[in-house]
Amino acid sequence: MILDFGSQYTQLIARRVREFEVYSEILPWNTHIDRIKESRPKGIILSGGPRSATSPDAPTVDISLLDGAIPVLGICYGMQLIAHKLGGWVEKGRLGEYGRTKISFDPGNISCINSGLPDEIDVWMSHWDEVRGLPEGAERFASSESGSCAGFTMFDGRLQGLQFHPEVESTEYGREMLSRYIFEVCGCESNWKLGDWLGRALEGVSKTIGESDTVICGLSGGVDSTVASVLVSRVAGERLDCVFVDHGFMRRNEMSQVLDMYSALNLRVHHVDASERFLSALKGVTKPERKRKIIGKLFVQIFEEEAVRLGGAQWLLQGTIYPDVIESGLVGGDVIKSHHNVGGLPKKMKMKLLEPLRELFKDEVRRIGPLLDIPDHFLKRHPFPGPGLAVRCLGTLEKKRLDILRSADDIFISEIREAGLYDSIWQAFCVLLPAKSVGVAGDVRTYGETVALRAVESLDAMTAESVRLPWELIERVTKRICGEVPHVGRVVMDVTGKPPATIEWE
Repeated sequence: MILDFGSQYTQLIARRVREFEVYSEILPWNTHIDRIKESRPKGIILSGGPRSATSPDAPTVDISLLDGAIPVLGICYGMQLIAHKLGGWVEKGRLGEYGRTKISFDPGNISCINSGLPDEIDVWMSHWDEVRGLPEGAERFASSESGSCAGFTMFDGRLQGLQFHPEVESTEYGREMLSRYIFEVCGCESNWKLGDWLGRALEGVSKTIGESDTVICGLSGGVDSTVASVLVSRVAGERLDCVFVDHGFMRRNEMSQVLDMYSALNLRVHHVDASERFLSALKGVTKPERKRKIIGKLFVQIFEEEAVRLGGAQWLLQGTIYPDVIESGLVGGDVIKSHHNVGGLPKKMKMKLLEPLRELFKDEVRRIGPLLDIPDHFLKRHPFPGPGLAVRCLGTLEKKRLDILRSADDIFISEIREAGLYDSIWQAFCVLLPAKSVGVAGDVRTYGETVALRAVESLDAMTAESVRLPWELIERVTKRICGEVPHVGRVVMDVTGKPPATIEWE
């Protein structure tokens, strides 16, 4: 169990645990102590966070969690909180430590977490407060270059604190340290198998919808909703109707391509052209969160209308996955962006939600696909947001601007495919910016739109790094977009990772 105190890396901790085939779940820091203990976790990890553990209103935990009965690992803020709650001394340091930092292990006091590791390693730090005095019975086993405590242990290793982030790739031996905590301290077993999960999911869907309930699924053409619909079809059969809504924010030729693909999966798909309806509802709307909420509400209205037209349905099936839930702020952290299928849903709905993929990360969903006999060309499609181009066309949403974005995006993706790079990139797309710039074409002054190119590599969409595309490819794409797409005068490249940015711009 990971208790979330607002760290940007909380979801990465959960993902790292699952890489060891151990199930992990994120809960908000203020989850009631009875709920925590009733779930009988093998171990608990307290995440980092932006607050000071000594503030009167700081996020905290019930002190009974820190008695050593359940193994607890505190990371960054989590370590400071453990120290503060148990009588240690935490205060703001003279200097903050951010980014790559060297720490040293005390050879006279070795925790099982760092046993056998080099005396010095590079780790990722992100803190200002520091533990200046340890609680009674605690022993320091690691120090940073500044001399501050970088790790301590209590209760024969059942309670440990790390000032650095072992879950981040930049921390040397981070996986080894987490592995030792998970298996040696907590005694977990590697039994989080996706094949077993699929069997439980099918059984859960069967119990949930019974033998007579009908289901309507909102298909987007993406991996998540496709896997969800095929999974539920194994249980519901002809009681499942899929609705593919064209909201006017699709990529070029996407509607026909997706419908052709779905016909091969033997799903009963109903196409609804609601493009004018969505554009009308979003006229003049420029704020990202407002866009997402309007789109989410309108999606549900259309699904409810289709459910009535098709004879009624008790359940609305969605391809909601764990990152959607996390980023929409439903596990205790801040709202990063309201996903249309989570934070964008209206409070009152006529149908109940069915979300069988809700506890999976994106790469886990892709690994479920082959178990359901879904062809590779479905599963290798680059992720496409439910709101579509509406969150890639920044500023006002007009058909003219959307057509510009479609054309530019089609050129970018076609050149990536031609270069043989499509399958090695997690996600690539164009963004139309709400900024024009001066240019010149044929000795004439122009004042054109700006297109941004974005290509990232990722494992689970919770973190991402920019792909270093060949310069020749970027030049070719730029020349084609500026030469073939009317009204575009400038092309730029987004090379920001996640964090600090999100993959989508809105």
